[in-house]
Amino acid sequence: MFAEKDIQQINDYGLTVEKVNSQIETIKSGMTYSHLIEPAGIGNGILKVQAKFEDYLNEFDSKRNNLAIVKFVPASGAASRMFKFLFQFLKEYDPNKESIEGYTKKNKDVSVFVKGLEKLPFYDIVRNKAMEINPNYNNLSLGEQCVLFVKAMLDANQLNYSFYPKGLLPFHKYKTGVSTAFKEHLLEAALCASSNNKANLHFTVSEAHTEMFNNELESIKEDLEKETNTIFNVSFSYQSKSTDTIAITATDELYRNEDGSLLFRPSGHGALIENLNTLDYDLIFIKNIDNIVVFEQNKPLSDYKKLVAGVLLKIQEQTFKYMHKFDEDEILEDEIYNIELFVINRLNVDLGDAYKEFSPEEKIGYLRDKLNKPIRVCGMVKNEGEPGGGPFWVKDENDNLSLGIIEFAQIDFDNNEQKDIANSATHFNPTDLVCGVRDYKGNKFNLTDFVDPKAAFITMKSQGGVDIKAYELPGLWNGSMAHWNSIFVEIPVSTFNPVKTVNDLLKPAHQVE
Repeated sequence: MFAEKDIQQINDYGLTVEKVNSQIETIKSGMTYSHLIEPAGIGNGILKVQAKFEDYLNEFDSKRNNLAIVKFVPASGAASRMFKFLFQFLKEYDPNKESIEGYTKKNKDVSVFVKGLEKLPFYDIVRNKAMEINPNYNNLSLGEQCVLFVKAMLDANQLNYSFYPKGLLPFHKYKTGVSTAFKEHLLEAALCASSNNKANLHFTVSEAHTEMFNNELESIKEDLEKETNTIFNVSFSYQSKSTDTIAITATDELYRNEDGSLLFRPSGHGALIENLNTLDYDLIFIKNIDNIVVFEQNKPLSDYKKLVAGVLLKIQEQTFKYMHKFDEDEILEDEIYNIELFVINRLNVDLGDAYKEFSPEEKIGYLRDKLNKPIRVCGMVKNEGEPGGGPFWVKDENDNLSLGIIEFAQIDFDNNEQKDIANSATHFNPTDLVCGVRDYKGNKFNLTDFVDPKAAFITMKSQGGVDIKAYELPGLWNGSMAHWNSIFVEIPVSTFNPVKTVNDLLKPAHQVE
């Protein structure tokens, strides 16, 4: 079906015709929904470890200087969605026809924004820019000031904040000046993800923003290193072009751009498993760029990162002991039984009915396979109505039960039983996890071996006025880690403070007292 120029384009992307055809077949056959059995909860897949808080902290702190640690931060997202309601405001509001008070009565988001204006971390920066544009700014009506303020903030020829990566926007305002989310992540790494006074951080960024990130790093690095007594080793990578996926029309035809070329699209954050796989460290902390609080509040909250890491180190230590035990010439039946209990109760693995009939040799082989996987320990917060995925027990096509993080897009809400299970979830995934990616001999796992390709997303989009079907890879902490050993730990909801809209910057977690 592909012309010669199509094949050349496919090759230029680092893809193969076979791979693209496989993507097309997957899109045509439709999405495979997860089969939820029940939500994970306290005592049923989620650990409550508050009573051992200090023990797990000490476990991490006592070992951190012997570990190679990195903090991995997906940071390629542009800030444009944060300002969506303000773009709408500029379209709708005319200060010559309506007072700002009248408009905000029917628009809650703009009302919150206007009332909190002076508390925004970039208030002074934007106001000064607005006064440059119109020196008569202070004499304008409040409505006129608001219009000019928002234009100065968003206009491509002014501050152009909607083009910025979210990580480089002013997030917090201190007496000494404003701080970006990028800078705050470096500070957090010094608190909880450093080793021997060195903090390694890896940010996945958009190629278009790389120079901006490098400039920010150059401007803050020296002062931060003195302030924290920590050396920062910061690296960047992009979502590989070879992870882009083809799109087809709603009628299953190849979609072509105006120049006749095929349409390839970025395949979602699941593509970042390739970036994660290149990192050669013992311990990897993962956290989203926008979930970061002001420094004083981060001091106590960062202990929960160390808690999660301590749980991982304890679990990993026992896992490695059992793997070494398997390498011995003889292993007793009692020892096999103890390993079974560990695999079931600590690694949340369902051994299945067939296991009972296995010979001792078959049991050993099966248990080895279950133990010899990358491990992730994920913080989970109580569900307070946030949109997005959570921890569930799921069953695969072979009736194997496992613990997973399932996005709502993976759930068939037309199925009432599945809908009821999803709606009864008690906990939410804040994307706050620590990963152990080496085996018991110190070799790094190839993380792409543990992806569930069937957990891909098929989404409907619009391109050039045409409905298209797009293929997204299994999410980074969803299907891309489906075959890892997963341990979930309850952490306080105070650790989850994402910035989805500009108004979130007005919340207490982002305000310096």
